[in-house]
Parts: sequence; C-alpha cells; structure tokens
Amino acid sequence: MRLAARYIDPEFLQWFGLFGAALTWTAQFVMGFGVTIARCGSANAVLGVDVKAWEIALMTTGIALALLAESAALSVFWETRNVDYGGPAPAGRRHFFALAAAIGNVLFIVIIVLSGTGAIVHPPCMQS
Repeated sequence: MRLAARYIDPEFLQWFGLFGAALTWTAQFVMGFGVTIARCGSANAVLGVDVKAWEIALMTTGIALALLAESAALSVFWETRNVDYGGPAPAGRRHFFALAAAIGNVLFIVIIVLSGTGAIVHPPCMQS
C-alpha cells in the first residue's frame, strides 16, 4: 500500500475514492437510459442496438471502476489508520473521507449490480 502512495497523490486517491463509484454509477445509469431509448426508437431498425450486450458491458465496467474507487478509499484509510478524525489537516480529513468512501462505495457497487441486472432482465420497450 505504501508503494502506491509514493507514486499516486494521496489527495487524488482520497477524492477518487470518495466520488469514483458515485460518478461511475451515474454514467452507467445515464448511458443505460440512452441505450434503452435508442433501442426503443425508430432508428433501431438501422442501428440494431443490443440492450443486453450494452448493459452487461456498462455493468462490468462500472463494477471494475467502483472496485478501483473502493481500493483507493481503503488505501487512504489504511495509510491514515493511526490518525484521529479530528486530527490535524489533511490527515484527519483524509481518514474521515476514506471511511465514508469505503462504506459508500459498497452501496454503489450494489446499486450498479442491481440496476444493471434489472436492465438486463426487464425487456425494454414495454409498458409496465
């Protein structure tokens, strides 16, 4: 873990760990919505959009990026494990954000899996 911290800026790891999974899920959601709209539109006769293939690709990419964000958060948390939350800046702040990110990233990984699975299983272009 210390080896990675030498080559990667701890500030970058902190912010990527905090926002990486959330932004990844947002991108997966928006792109998945666009794929569904493309599939259900009249242009699909020409484009031939395969929603399942796109959703599987978006979900696996999302999981991979969210796991990277989780590893960044855990790396920062491990490096600052001896610092109190209210400790001196920036180590105290990094420790607090890393703990919050580690918990939040698990939730976003579950959201990415559930939203991707739902989009794959539920057929598009049908009214509920």
